[in-house]
Amino acid sequence: MFRDGAPIALSPTELRLLLEFAAHPGIVLDRQTLLSDVWDYGWDGDTRVVDLCVQRLRKKIGADRVETVRGFGYKLRR
Repeated sequence: MFRDGAPIALSPTELRLLLEFAAHPGIVLDRQTLLSDVWDYGWDGDTRVVDLCVQRLRKKIGADRVETVRGFGYKLRR
């Protein structure tokens, strides 16, 4: 992946998260869905891991690319 012509180094989890967003462009994905699909977690525990990974991903690909939908989750902007 590139940003402004420069390669971006994503961690494996960041890449899985980006691919999950790309598979559902414009669709809001809630934290539980992301935990299940990206991290393969099946419990109702703390979802802050999703927030932190989204924050790191935004820094790398651009903050405007991943939108927070308050009370629901996140979506990739088209």
